[in-house]
Amino acid sequence: MPNRVYISFLRLPLLVRILAIALLVFLTFGISIHFLEPETFPSIFDGIWWAIITASTVGYGDYVPHSFLGRLTALVLILLGVGFVSSYFGTLAAAAVTKQDAFSEGRIPFKGTGHIIIIGWNERSRELIHKLTSVSIPQMIVLIDETLEANPVKSRFVHFIQGKGHVDETILKSDIQHAEKVLITADRGNDELQADMNSIITLLTIKGLCTQVKCIVEILTAEQVVNALRAGADEVIQSNKLTSVFMVNSLHSNGDGLLSNVVHQLQERRLSSFLVKEQDIGKSFGEVCQELLNRGFLLIGINRGEETILNPIHSFKIEENDQLLLFK
Repeated sequence: MPNRVYISFLRLPLLVRILAIALLVFLTFGISIHFLEPETFPSIFDGIWWAIITASTVGYGDYVPHSFLGRLTALVLILLGVGFVSSYFGTLAAAAVTKQDAFSEGRIPFKGTGHIIIIGWNERSRELIHKLTSVSIPQMIVLIDETLEANPVKSRFVHFIQGKGHVDETILKSDIQHAEKVLITADRGNDELQADMNSIITLLTIKGLCTQVKCIVEILTAEQVVNALRAGADEVIQSNKLTSVFMVNSLHSNGDGLLSNVVHQLQERRLSSFLVKEQDIGKSFGEVCQELLNRGFLLIGINRGEETILNPIHSFKIEENDQLLLFK
């Protein structure tokens, strides 16, 4: 039985063991000094108080032993107690530093709900994180990357996890079961096809662990869009296609940067979609558009199933489950 207690004690964290020994020392010497000098230390509490103050080297001087045995007890307490107190606070400081280093280096798992997971650190994710953390009520972000050695964003709303996005252990550290969305960015440092393969493997890992989480994947090659959708992507962003649209618009424009200005407005969350209200079902596009204009919204199109219809004719009928594309 004593052996089991001793083994259980050894299994406790070092900080707890030192604290337990220090408390035992305080109690032992506090009770001892009370019985050695009951006139100087009227109660056991007074003895324990003296033991703690003495061992911590504070030394208020409100209680002082006068007898030889009392002073000998104080001497032993100083030699023994100061060591344990110093060890305790030294271990506590070391544990705090170690914990902070582990947090900064991405070795601490995240615990929370409703967060956004971003996989891959690049200029796109940097800009996205800046936008998400600059709003009045920021949403918690978990950044996963294997190339970084420390959290690149100094914000309490960004939790960094160091590791590969296609490894189960790394994904589980992000508390994927309670995440709202996952954004997988493409690694442009690799060959485009290889980057897409890595993104799809990461997507398969995430969907294998949590099928209900919404995943948005950046794909560079048009051929891999179908594979990303087959792997379970809820939305695919063809970044190269978007870049080519900008280039074509710039070639055929007068250098006014009109498309860039419109996209800049979209960055401020001015474009949104809403499910059509029951009272608007059966109305024409023109009628709903006029009603929304009176409320300060511009209706620019309809999202029906997988089809997006921009600026339809005014007689176009609104149907059930249509998504209204509004510009604030």
